[in-house]
Amino acid sequence: MIRSLSKPHLLCSTATSHFSIRPSLPSRSLSTGVSRITVRFGSGFGTRSMSTSSSRSVEQLLSGRNDDHGGVIVEMSTEPVDAVVFGSLLRASILHWRQEGKKGVWIKVPIELVNLVEPAVKEGFYFHHAEPRYLMLVYWIPETPSTIPVNATHRVGIGGFVMNEKKEVLVVQEKSGILRGTGVWKFPTGVVEEGEDICDAAVREVKEETGIDTKFVEILAFRQSHKSFFEKSDLFFVCLLQPLSFNIQPQESEIEAAQWMPFKEYTAQQFVQKNEVLKYISDVCLSKSEGKYSGFSPVPTTGSFSTTESYLYLNRHCLNSP
Repeated sequence: MIRSLSKPHLLCSTATSHFSIRPSLPSRSLSTGVSRITVRFGSGFGTRSMSTSSSRSVEQLLSGRNDDHGGVIVEMSTEPVDAVVFGSLLRASILHWRQEGKKGVWIKVPIELVNLVEPAVKEGFYFHHAEPRYLMLVYWIPETPSTIPVNATHRVGIGGFVMNEKKEVLVVQEKSGILRGTGVWKFPTGVVEEGEDICDAAVREVKEETGIDTKFVEILAFRQSHKSFFEKSDLFFVCLLQPLSFNIQPQESEIEAAQWMPFKEYTAQQFVQKNEVLKYISDVCLSKSEGKYSGFSPVPTTGSFSTTESYLYLNRHCLNSP
């Protein structure tokens, strides 16, 4: 797995300093003559030029760092690079990495260098994942089955179960999506953002859709489904939240209406009764409201490989029982 990506440069085998390569346009065809590459060192070093013949192997190599699994990670800067020059560098680098016994190669290509994708693909690289500002390409060197992990497999969503002292549940009608215009009332739902904890996502989504402030209590249940969003799997967590405010202010862009509805009225909806998953969720929520069910509470923890705090969700009631 990729942990973090440093900022490698392009490294010249004849120099001891890191530098980036800005190729100038060759005055003659690469196949018939000599091209010139301007080597621009870091600030304060100035520039110099060197020549390389197309009949000789390229001496420069792409610079990266070793990962934890016998591979290499290369992160390209946004410095312009000619696609032909990059292809030569890539071929030489693959040969070098193969001789070193490296396995997987990761190249992070910023959107500014989209011209480098084609030569990389021609050398055997394929798309691993994409983000708004970059594309990650990978290549497996050994003649063995690849063990490069696949891209993210799941999307994570939450549904907020919020009940007041009158046994009324917070529900909404959506302006978009498959339930638009159906008259169906549902729990506030949403998708967990990158780097966001489930407990925080539940509080945020309820606030955004209804204006209600809440306190996260427990995860009551979760569901896993497949082939959901762009063929990815889906994890959906039903979260119990305690209301801290009660004046509803629906989100204008996404929510058609929101209200406090008697729980029995919510569960009596035909849509809920005919949906097996929603029927189970309703039963769980009812049991919780009657004190007959205990979910999973977040416990702040740190692990052996990181001091960063994360949450372990567990059943405290059973843990503390004799």
